[in-house]
Amino acid sequence: MAVGNNNQIEKRLWDAADEMRANSKLKSSEYSIPVLGLIFLRYADQKFAVAQKELEGKGTGRRQVGKSDYQAKGVLYLPEAARFQKLLQKPEGANIGQAINDAMRAIEGENPDLKDVLPKTFNRLENSSLVELLKIMASIPMDIEGDAFGKIYEYFLGKFAMAEGQKGGEFFTPTAIVKLIVEILEPFHGRIFDPACGSGGMFVQSARFVETHKKNPSAEISIYGQERVAETVKLCKMNLAVHGLAGDIRQGNTYYEDLHNSPGKFDFFLANPPFNVDRVDKDRLKDDPRFPFGLPKVDNANYLWIQIFYSALSKNGRAGFVMANSAADARASELEIRKKLIQDRSVDVMVAVGPNMFYTVTLPCMLWFLDKGKKGTERQEKVLFLDARHIYRQIDRAHRDFTPEQIEFLANIVRLYRGEKPENQHGSAKMMAEKFPEKKYVDVPGLCKVATIKEIEAQGWSLNPGRYVGVAEGEADDFDFKERLQELNEELETLNVEARQLEEVISINTIQILES
Repeated sequence: MAVGNNNQIEKRLWDAADEMRANSKLKSSEYSIPVLGLIFLRYADQKFAVAQKELEGKGTGRRQVGKSDYQAKGVLYLPEAARFQKLLQKPEGANIGQAINDAMRAIEGENPDLKDVLPKTFNRLENSSLVELLKIMASIPMDIEGDAFGKIYEYFLGKFAMAEGQKGGEFFTPTAIVKLIVEILEPFHGRIFDPACGSGGMFVQSARFVETHKKNPSAEISIYGQERVAETVKLCKMNLAVHGLAGDIRQGNTYYEDLHNSPGKFDFFLANPPFNVDRVDKDRLKDDPRFPFGLPKVDNANYLWIQIFYSALSKNGRAGFVMANSAADARASELEIRKKLIQDRSVDVMVAVGPNMFYTVTLPCMLWFLDKGKKGTERQEKVLFLDARHIYRQIDRAHRDFTPEQIEFLANIVRLYRGEKPENQHGSAKMMAEKFPEKKYVDVPGLCKVATIKEIEAQGWSLNPGRYVGVAEGEADDFDFKERLQELNEELETLNVEARQLEEVISINTIQILES
């Protein structure tokens, strides 16, 4: 079956699994881990079955085919008790939950890299539910090609994240946002790090980027991750395994623990950290080398994350990350840190993204791109600002995303700015011809603008694309009232955040003056 049919497979599987949940007493959060575990089991079984067929008749009288032969093919070794068909053939009345738990333990026993990773809580589900789930997973065709199981796993992750709302946003970044970061960053080769890695979407899309450019991800990139929640670490490791990837993923709180000794170590850095986190104990960070521009005085962790990303980069490293809109215009101590970052000539591209792209917040966000390798190049004194707030696809009433064509179009603008050749794997040529008919970078009002460091200084060191890009000709007379009202509301929210920060600074200063 061609990969192009996978969208129908994913949707059919999800509809069946979701209908089953709706008729049970289970919450989405209780249901997601076992279901993802069964997708993993089905994937492992399919790979094992293919390898088994290839190895048939290869044994000799003195040497039988064994575990090492499967591992040599990059396949997890499955003992008999963990085979999918064995579970399917269990008699009526058998304890299916216990049988699947035993299967997961058996896989971990034969494959030490998965130790303590696979779910073993199937006893919490009713026997009848598990029988139905096994049948649903068994309906995945055995002849699907390419990264089909990876895409099914990813599809389910996204659906569970949407169903779980706020909690879902903690482990899953919408795929369209991740793809845009990856396409702009171009992680062709080297060490990749995400210290807020969630379920590992940044790694999966980086590997897919390498693969679509005709290279072997396992040979080109090394994966390093850190994640605070133990359960999410397991989701990430299963996600990597289902995509045929491996990585060094560790559990730890990134504010206080740098488990990969990150400063200066990584070629690429991708992340979607939590926004506007307060109550980080900065006394514990005083001597930490990850904060070379100093600690922000406000109770907000945005500029802690930005410095963690900056400091982890190697000499020519690139970073791409999601950040709250307010960080681009933040005042006081945060402005001083941003000024040092800009004066270091490391800020390369800023992208404004419109609202409703995330499951957890409706507010718009900003994508920041740092490039330590731009020093000494033509881009040293410049920053590219892109306003992508008007580029999106409405997927339902409350959610938007980017089409592959739109992602390629935005990434191609960055490629022109860098002097690289634009790509046309997803049909963006028409959009490119309309805005860049000479196939060279030009400023386009309402879409993109290259500003110099002096221009940025004149704007009070703001990194908000809205301050530089302007509006498209005719746009002012042809606006959508609801959309404009939403934008104004978003701007008001940004100003309110700044006002609260300034209020806090004034309060601290007043106390210091009175106590001196």
